[in-house]
Amino acid sequence: MANSSVPTELLENLRMELRRGCLIVAVLAQLQQEHYGYTLRKALDDQGLAIDEGTLYPLLRRLESQGLLVSEWREENKRNKRFYRLSPVGEQTLKQLLEEWHTINASLSKILQEA
Repeated sequence: MANSSVPTELLENLRMELRRGCLIVAVLAQLQQEHYGYTLRKALDDQGLAIDEGTLYPLLRRLESQGLLVSEWREENKRNKRFYRLSPVGEQTLKQLLEEWHTINASLSKILQEA
């Protein structure tokens, strides 16, 4: 069994599951400053976390419906753009998620060192 490789589909599903939670934290952290979709995608990509539009926009809508984001339409360069930022509840949620992230990260680092 040591020489067998993980099936591609299984690995991809696990990778996407791991990435999903990370994306939420990253989006919330980036939206401490106001962004519209394209600049948010670019900021995340510039930090090494690429996200496609088909993932980002549904995530933004879901986070807004959960009360973590607020948005408004504004005209910029003669185009209407929807600007997003953290709501007060979103700010508190991000703070708590980051505390949890640091705890999990520290525990995982210990576990991986011992492995």
